[in-house]
Amino acid sequence: MFYGYVHVSVWCCNTSVQLPKVWNPCNILIYLSFYSSDDGANVQEVLSEITNQRTVPNIFVNKVHMGGCDRTFQAHQSGLLQKLLQEDSAYDYDLIVIGGGSGGLACAQEAAILGKKVMVLDFVVPSPQGTSWGLGGTCVNVGCVPKKLMHQAALLGQALSDARKFGWEYHQQVKHNWETMTEAIQNHIGSLNWGYRLSLREKAVAYVNAYGEFVEHHKIKATNRKGQETYYTAAKFVLATGERPRYLGIRGDKEYCITSDDLFSLPYCPGKTLVVGASYVALECAGFLAGIGLDVTVMVRSILLRGFDQEMAEKVGSYMEQHGVKFLRKFIPVLVSLDAIGRDSCTRKIGLEKIGVRINERSGKIPVNDMEQTNVPYVYAVGDILEGKLELTPVAIQAGKLLARRLFAGRLEKCDYVNIPTTVFTPLEYGCCGLSEERAIEVHKKENLEVYHTLFWPLEWTVAGRDNNTCYAKIICNKSDNYRVIGFHVLGPNAGEITQGFAAAMKCGLTKQLLDDTVGIHPTCGEVFTTLEITKSSGLDITQKGC
Repeated sequence: MFYGYVHVSVWCCNTSVQLPKVWNPCNILIYLSFYSSDDGANVQEVLSEITNQRTVPNIFVNKVHMGGCDRTFQAHQSGLLQKLLQEDSAYDYDLIVIGGGSGGLACAQEAAILGKKVMVLDFVVPSPQGTSWGLGGTCVNVGCVPKKLMHQAALLGQALSDARKFGWEYHQQVKHNWETMTEAIQNHIGSLNWGYRLSLREKAVAYVNAYGEFVEHHKIKATNRKGQETYYTAAKFVLATGERPRYLGIRGDKEYCITSDDLFSLPYCPGKTLVVGASYVALECAGFLAGIGLDVTVMVRSILLRGFDQEMAEKVGSYMEQHGVKFLRKFIPVLVSLDAIGRDSCTRKIGLEKIGVRINERSGKIPVNDMEQTNVPYVYAVGDILEGKLELTPVAIQAGKLLARRLFAGRLEKCDYVNIPTTVFTPLEYGCCGLSEERAIEVHKKENLEVYHTLFWPLEWTVAGRDNNTCYAKIICNKSDNYRVIGFHVLGPNAGEITQGFAAAMKCGLTKQLLDDTVGIHPTCGEVFTTLEITKSSGLDITQKGC
């Protein structure tokens, strides 16, 4: 298909381009024309899929895509080109990353910045409904980003209602248009996909849209969407394959239900919806669907927000119920509309058994040491597939970057999985950092803890006549360690923004006294943490009568 290796002079657009003399023609592949043979169109399509470039010349050096003339000369000026040509490795790449999500991309790009030859393999197997997406992984395409934007759409609906109380007069009927929302969100996601591809290209990371599967030690098979297979070798591998939604295993589940993989790009409004599951994904989806005016029911098998503080979880559910979301408790479904019962790790069909990488047979999770290394020394893993680690995008990014620095820059810093903040973007947001009350009691014993808490009423809610004594703040302190804050929990508007700041303080050893010594910003929701006085053990009333 490609027309051989060329000499060091290339003609392009009637301009003679003299390539640097350090180039060895045996290592350089330059495709000059798409019209030199009958299959030129097919060649162009394959090249476009691999490189996202449809113009010529299209230059590869040691299997790394350079781009056109300008980018190749830029690589020469930066020294990257010379490095690629001088390499004489037993493997095609220093590092191959399997999975183009947040953690995988962070690791790949950091390794490339450190001068390593890197490839990213990423392929989205379409959902049973046929949904697939571009580079960037779950968070960008079918997770954090579209979820937060749809949550914002729901908040804007509430803001319209509040606006009348603040003097805004409008008489026309206001309604929500699902198609307008999804089109705008998908356009934004498309721009992010393009940005990731461009970033890889600028760092000379080879990106291949193909499904990776180990065939032997240090060797992987990449199968593209047309079934074409290519083999690559690498000194080291990073697994960053992420997770996909789990199906119920009942008759018709894949035919008659959708998951979060499908919802954010659904071309029509889902209408009346039954959400099966009570994870944070389930409650977030139920929340914004109800917020844009849909009839929503959540079917709960056992508890809400498993793994989170259960007092906070029940408050989240109570608020949703008061605002129109119906809950069916202790039910098991037979037929579903939106399936959100959990996620499975994408580790079972990538050939790990052929090289001896151990996985948890029940969950598919991969056990690693504190260096993200599997039991096979040259194979590492980051992100949601790790056993016992939080499934959060920023965690994967941090772990991926630090892993690359340890592997290729001699650094020692490890990812700190303690006191990781997160937020559940339900209609009333829930932010937390550190231990749940249940876990704190389990670890430190109840007699060693003091829990400070209060209800509060955001000022913005007062004029609007919204719920008083619904928002809630709680900290859990370890009395035997100078009342250090080991659990932080807030239920209220902008909970994520509040939690992010206090998470940094917790990293620095935040104590109750430090909170007391901090001057609050008035009037804000976050200031309640600087004035906490009532303990749970006192049994005193925590209802508030003012902002």
